[in-house]
Amino acid sequence: MERQEHQIKLNVLKVDSLQTWDSYISQAHPVIAHFTAAWCMPSVVMTPFFEELASTYPDVIFLVVDVDEVKDVATKLEVKAMPTFVLMKDGNPADKIVGANPDEIRKRVDGFIQSCSSPV
Repeated sequence: MERQEHQIKLNVLKVDSLQTWDSYISQAHPVIAHFTAAWCMPSVVMTPFFEELASTYPDVIFLVVDVDEVKDVATKLEVKAMPTFVLMKDGNPADKIVGANPDEIRKRVDGFIQSCSSPV
């Protein structure tokens, strides 16, 4: 059981700088970013949900961004409330979800992933 939990956490990458952010979002995979803050309980509560979601989509890059540690990224994407989830394709924001609503987040992420994998 512990091994499986560790595996899930490996699917979520922590962003520690604007350079790290840029390197992750420049890859060819869709990106789902969770903007959080240690002092924001709704964000903290969403962490296990986000990790579980990451384990569902192995071809998607899941990032966690602490807005207090990486203000540049939060400012760049105009994140003003936590938690905020930003869905990115080709390095550009495709959707933004503000608030701790697991059902809505799962629905929007599912639709986003399907749109990314369907031929254009």
